[in-house]
Amino acid sequence: MKKIKMMILLLAASVLVLAACGNEDEKTSENTGDQGYKLVNEGKFTFAASGVYKPFSFEEDGKLTGFDIEIGNALAEKMGLEANPVTNPFETILQGLVGNKFDAIIGSMAYTKERAKQADFTEPYYYSGGMIFVAKDNDEITSPEDLDGKKIGVVAQSTYEEPAKELSDDIQYYSSDVVALKDLTVKGRLDAVITADIVGYEAIDNGFEVKEVDKPMWVEQPSIAVNKENPELTKALDQALQEMIDDGTYEKISDKWFGRNLLDIDLEGVELLE
Repeated sequence: MKKIKMMILLLAASVLVLAACGNEDEKTSENTGDQGYKLVNEGKFTFAASGVYKPFSFEEDGKLTGFDIEIGNALAEKMGLEANPVTNPFETILQGLVGNKFDAIIGSMAYTKERAKQADFTEPYYYSGGMIFVAKDNDEITSPEDLDGKKIGVVAQSTYEEPAKELSDDIQYYSSDVVALKDLTVKGRLDAVITADIVGYEAIDNGFEVKEVDKPMWVEQPSIAVNKENPELTKALDQALQEMIDDGTYEKISDKWFGRNLLDIDLEGVELLE
């Protein structure tokens, strides 16, 4: 009798385990979908940006907006998904992607070989130049060589960090390029900021008393970062991006924010940051 009871208990436990496994498989299948790629939220394309990088991602009237956000929203529409933009500090955004907090990063993250060790990247969705900015009344800094020993502001973990270290030993870290550019006008706080040319020009257009130094030091390739375990999503995003370029959706968004197509650039003879 004891043996029979034990067998019944074992059979019941086995049924529960199989049911649990079935539910887990079903959940994974639902989040994978017919397309073959995985999503952290079923039916939604969840993408991250810093939210403090105007005009690419920022809050306006309590809503996340900007060029990056509109690109992400349009990509979601092309893929038949609901757009779900979220924010994450740039310095930890790659860790968030690897930890499956979101499906992708559409946050002006430039492709580099080092970053490609942690994530997969789509084709570039725009090009921008790395440029030095100083206070408008600063006549001492006219070239990168003049930054030796100067106090340079950069966003932590950005592509501007290493070039800044090569130019000076005094680096000040920020979570927002916009805040760093503002600090250029506070006496004694910063001597220069290295950031994207587009961001600096946007700051100037918004009344910041800053100016560019020389020409861009390089051109970088902001791309969409995707978890390495989700290659089908990378393919789907590349396809959706190409469709946006072909049907004019991309140019419409770019023209709205910048008055030009950010992919329309002559790269011949230009150093691409990798």
